[in-house]
Amino acid sequence: MAVSLLTALIALGLLHMAPQLAHWRGDGGFRRWVAQLNDIAGPARVAITLGVPVVVCLLVMGLIGWMPGSDVLRLIFSLVVLLYCFGPHAFEADLEAILKAADQPAREAAAQALSDDGDAVSWNAIALGEAIAYAALRRRFGVLLWFFLLGPAGALLYRLAQTLGRDPSLRLDAQGRSAAHAFANIADWLPAQLMVFTLALVGHWDAVIGAWKRWHQQQSPHGWYVEGPGFLGAAARADVQVDIEAGDGYAEERSDPIAELIRLRGTLLRALLAWLSLVAVMLIAGWMS
Repeated sequence: MAVSLLTALIALGLLHMAPQLAHWRGDGGFRRWVAQLNDIAGPARVAITLGVPVVVCLLVMGLIGWMPGSDVLRLIFSLVVLLYCFGPHAFEADLEAILKAADQPAREAAAQALSDDGDAVSWNAIALGEAIAYAALRRRFGVLLWFFLLGPAGALLYRLAQTLGRDPSLRLDAQGRSAAHAFANIADWLPAQLMVFTLALVGHWDAVIGAWKRWHQQQSPHGWYVEGPGFLGAAARADVQVDIEAGDGYAEERSDPIAELIRLRGTLLRALLAWLSLVAVMLIAGWMS
């Protein structure tokens, strides 16, 4: 756990100081791997597509354990994998691109980079807030959770599952697409749940938890399996709506997408710090026990 926390802190620090690291985090290699499996269809193709890279990652980790200086090598390898898994788009860079855009059409165009599934992002505070929450889940919080729980292999599996299940440009058969999408939703469920409660703690508790409860009451017990973690989107929309209503809906700055982007970015930063702090507390408690 200590190595995982140190690795996460280094990776986040590097991305903050050198956003250009995002440029090498493309998914060209994974796309070529998917294309090579055209002769296989259905869930078997999904299992092989995701399983082989994860097995290779585990083998490398095992091999490193036999090498001199294995602790340092393990940290370096974990750091490289984690930096890759935070891609292919840089979350902070995408937000900065929106903020630095010259005019509204440019801002609207930049906002489309937040979408991982090809759906258009509408230019209003609520829709933008929801897109930011999903981007944070799949480019930060989901990766970190599975990294802390399962190590580099867990983070890699999550990243590749999201790419395979949500990128419409990857050519999959109908059964394979359905299986990949379902697995991506399954991988999203736990980090999305934890994100909702973290957003409630650092944001508007009553609104966020109320939206989370209403979503679950209105959906079938396994609705998230097919449709994805819509409870996170509902919670994000409620959080934004409360902030708008705080100005009685009349203050223009309250419903300004840019102002809401800045506020939500700060909220998500506090949520990230809360996660890292919790891991640190668990680590210290383990040392003291």
